[in-house]
Amino acid sequence: MFTEIQSYQEFLKLKEEELALLAYFSTEICNVCKVLKPKVAELIQSEFPKIKLIYIKSDILPEVAAQNQVFAAPTILVFFEGREYIRKSRNIGIGELQGEIERPYSMMFN
Repeated sequence: MFTEIQSYQEFLKLKEEELALLAYFSTEICNVCKVLKPKVAELIQSEFPKIKLIYIKSDILPEVAAQNQVFAAPTILVFFEGREYIRKSRNIGIGELQGEIERPYSMMFN
């Protein structure tokens, strides 16, 4: 499941330490985000179990969103070895997300 980030320093530390990291940026008032979040969690847990899931409330931690140039909710960023590989905003399809993660994930973990 998702780990909720409490500070920009925590975000940077996880980005540096984790080989694979999915950051889910959302706000309290985003209804699409609430529907999408469990689907993303299910996809990652079943297909890409080595990816660490983190959740950032953009309205509570605007500096984390700003430093990552996140201006819409929901936004998903996927990092491998600390580098951003995938960026998805607003209308995010689970199948499309899965397809984009598969190649870098298999290169890293297989």
